[in-house]
Amino acid sequence: MKSRSLTLVVLTGAVAAMFVASTVRLLSAQNNPGKQIFEKRCTGCHALDNEKTGPHLRGVYGRSAAGVSSFLYSEALRKSGITWDNVTLDKWLTDPDTFIPNSDMAFRVANAEERAAIIGYLKEVSGK
Repeated sequence: MKSRSLTLVVLTGAVAAMFVASTVRLLSAQNNPGKQIFEKRCTGCHALDNEKTGPHLRGVYGRSAAGVSSFLYSEALRKSGITWDNVTLDKWLTDPDTFIPNSDMAFRVANAEERAAIIGYLKEVSGK
């Protein structure tokens, strides 16, 4: 009987810990300034989970460029061979056409702090 009680207590604690961790991650994402900047600056063309003018961006951090099979990318982006990380995303958001000429994205984020916040948010929602 004691072992069942102990097992129940351990399982209850584990479930509670998972709930708290999930809630903290959710609240962190909701209060993340990167989320707010992403929604303001990026959602005209992108969404996290579905294609718009641009590909979906959940999971972009760590993904190969042109890695969403359901989206039609420019030839330049398909041939770039890059993987999205802090450095490549920063270069991309600073000036996409200088980083990968003829890539079909004209939008830029000039402010370095905004770029860093967006990249941090994309990394977070990518589970990295």
